[in-house]
Amino acid sequence: MMMQSSAEQRMVPVLRDCPARAVPSGTPITLPKNAFVTITQARGGNYTISFKGNLARVDGTDADALGLEVEELDFGEVDDGAPLSEHVWATLRTIYDPEIPVNIVDLGLVYDVQISERSPDHDVVTVTMTLTSPTCGMGQVLADDVRYRLKKVPNVDEVDVAIVFDPPWSRDKISEEAQLELGIF
Repeated sequence: MMMQSSAEQRMVPVLRDCPARAVPSGTPITLPKNAFVTITQARGGNYTISFKGNLARVDGTDADALGLEVEELDFGEVDDGAPLSEHVWATLRTIYDPEIPVNIVDLGLVYDVQISERSPDHDVVTVTMTLTSPTCGMGQVLADDVRYRLKKVPNVDEVDVAIVFDPPWSRDKISEEAQLELGIF
């Protein structure tokens, strides 16, 4: 079940202790079993919730704690070796800006992805990305989402995220499809 707008907010009980990350700091927290939270946004397998007046992010792999269907990333049969670029990019497309209903790739926040081998058994994915504004408070949350999700890609051992502001982000970096979705085309 994917909720598409804040008009669909609803309160749910937490069915088990559930890991989450505070918004905007990215600090790990635990939502206690039997607490009530309000789901404020559900996109790309991530849930933004309100708990005691504070926002937090819950990954879709923990959706069962909110009484929702777990959203696992499925890569099919994968051989040993370096991570596949298409798996990395597909995973990045499951990460949504907490404030804008568009994934970070189509929003134009991802500038570069490099897959490198640090040792024969240790592959690193380095993501260079930006934010919609240098003052955006969501940088840590997005960087944490990128690290968390990409570590689920087969053969990814480490994820480095570099947030840069040169070149600065602008609306022209948004994909045409996302512009249509946002009504700004």
